[in-house]
Order: sequence, then structure tokens, then C-alpha cells
Amino acid sequence: MIPLGPTPGTAALDIGGANIKGSAPDGAASIVPFELWKHPGDLERALVSIIEPLRPLDRLAITLTAELCDCFETKAAGVRHILDSVAGALAPMPPGQRPRVLVWRTDRRLVGIDEARADPIPAAAANWLATAILAGRLAPRGQALLVDVGSTTADIIPIEDGDPAPAGLTDIDRLLSGELVYTGVSRTPIAAIVGELPWRGRMCPVAKEVFATSRDAYLVLGRTGEDPLDISTADGRPATRVHARARLARMLCADPADFTDEHATAAARCVATAQEAEIASAIETVGWRRGRIGALVAAGSGEFLAAAAARDRAEAIISLAREIGETASAAAAAHALRLIAFGRAHGELDGP
Repeated sequence: MIPLGPTPGTAALDIGGANIKGSAPDGAASIVPFELWKHPGDLERALVSIIEPLRPLDRLAITLTAELCDCFETKAAGVRHILDSVAGALAPMPPGQRPRVLVWRTDRRLVGIDEARADPIPAAAANWLATAILAGRLAPRGQALLVDVGSTTADIIPIEDGDPAPAGLTDIDRLLSGELVYTGVSRTPIAAIVGELPWRGRMCPVAKEVFATSRDAYLVLGRTGEDPLDISTADGRPATRVHARARLARMLCADPADFTDEHATAAARCVATAQEAEIASAIETVGWRRGRIGALVAAGSGEFLAAAAARDRAEAIISLAREIGETASAAAAAHALRLIAFGRAHGELDGP
């Protein structure tokens, strides 16, 4: 069985395009914003600052999705760049203090960094599978689903008697099956969610521009916390409700002075309803292939949206945030991978 507590000497990182998520040996989770597509050459330096507080380490497990960033010509090139950055971040450490790097793959193997470099594609976008293995330990019997809604995407993964049973392993196959939905609670452009928003009793077509993202809707609704220091927004202004309202106003080509709190709330609810419906549709698409869903594990920074979309579609909803903590749920792949790596190193987890 997968261990659920501290994992001395073992940590894990989930390296995404917009965030690097970590899980320390004591179970503490971290989420560090890093827009890799803007600064690919700075990844090594960012990793040093994240890894250093985790030491001493025997092993560092990594998974990644940042290979899809458009700063890389191919996914293979992206995987290799990320692996080289990890190796570079560890290189200054004395050999006796340098942890072994284990790279997670879609075949459920943890391989060394050289093997991952030689065959990079199985390491691409494998993080969801680690989370699904953890979800399976929480729903060990019957037909279950993991619904993990993050900042950018949502994963809907079938689980059979505690074992992940996805229809496909690549991003393309998962998009085709409905098990990957490219919508999330932070980075998704509003125009990719809705084609129109309410305005003074009518529905108005939105500007097909990246004036606002899903995060603005949830800031207005109070489902996402404000962060005045965070400027990774559509207009580079702070992630606060006031600025979120102004960004939503631009979706209707309106000035903030003409767009009241009432207007903003109505627009935000429209966005939230549309996202919930899209994820609910995917849950039904994936679920009907498996029959009646017993347990549904809701996870991710958008766990609230996962739970809302899952309403009345499963016999029980298990909150991963309640099981392991809110930040750990938002960094679920890193958390799960740390447990997997430790369990396999100590013979406590069956499987390849």
C-alpha cells in the first residue's frame, strides 16, 4: 500500500508551465508561480531555490507538464530541457549529498534521468496518473472517478477497484476520450468559456481577446483568495477583486466605471456555470462507460468546481483537501508522487 505520512529523504516536484509544485519529505506542500514559457533559461535557477529548502534528500521524484510550453519546438525538446535544468540545479551539490532523480512516466515507472532523456515522450504529461493512484487508495472498491480541476486543466480519470483505468495516456487520446478537459480555475481565457455575458437584461457577445481569465470570475465570487502581489493576470495588474472586475468589464468592451459589482457578479456566475457544465458533461461522458460511479475524488486548486460538477453524479464525494490538506490537494501530483517514490524505494507499494 502507498504510505500516507512523512517520507524521510524523499521529495517530489511537479513542474508545470505556470507553476512548480512541490511536496517535502514532511508532507508540506508548496506552489511557486513560474511562467516557464517566458523564462525557459531561468528554470534551473528557480529549481535551485525550490530544492534547497528540501535538503537533505536521498531521492527527488519529478513529473512534468511544462514540455507543452510553446517556447519548445517539440515535447521531446521540452522534456529534455526540463531534465537538464533539474540536473543543473543539483550539479553544485557534493556527490554524496546529491539526491537520485527519479522521473515519473505514463507506464507507471520511475526511471533515472539518463533513461528519461533517451526516451522522453513517456515522461511528458504524466502527473495526472500519480494523482489517480493516490485517489485509488481513497476509493479502493468498485467504480470511481478522480476529478482534479487545476489552474489550467481538469482531469477526469476512471478508477476500477482502486486502480486507474484511463482510456488513453497521451494528451491527444485523453482529450478525445473526455478524460482531459482544457479548462481550469485560473488561466483559462473567458472567451474560451463563454461566447456571451449578461449585460443590463440582455446577453452581449464577448470580446474574443484575453482581457480576463477564469481566475477573475472566481476572485469576484470570492472562491479564490486575493493576492495583491500576484500580477500574473491578463493585464498585469494585481489579482484582486477590484482589478478582476475591471478585467471582466473589458470582456464587454466596457469601462470599469460603467461595470458595477452587480454586473461583475452576474458575469462571474455565468462563467462559473459554464465551466461547471463543461466538467459535468465530461464526468457523464467518462462515467457512463463505467456504469454507476460509487465514489468520486475531488481534487485540485479548483476542487470546489469539481465537487459542484460532480453533484448527484456519484454515490459519495471524497474531498482530497479534507484528506491531505488544501495546499497538498492543489499540488496533488507532487504529493502523490512523493508517496509513490518512497513506497517503491522501501518495498511498500506493489507495481512496476
